[in-house]
Amino acid sequence: MTNRIRELRTAKGWSQSDLAERLGVSRQTVNAIETQRYDPSLPLAFKLARLFRLGIEDLFSPEDE
Repeated sequence: MTNRIRELRTAKGWSQSDLAERLGVSRQTVNAIETQRYDPSLPLAFKLARLFRLGIEDLFSPEDE
């Protein structure tokens, strides 16, 4: 699965720590999501979508697309 989290985070001028604090997770979790070593849980994916005011499908896509 690929994602746009890093792109969206940097567009807002947030550090990984800033995003982690807003989501209630560790900076390491944000890093793992951005580097595609970890797919977030559904509740965390919804938090990300709400935070960036996008649909989940706008944040994440299968690797074959």
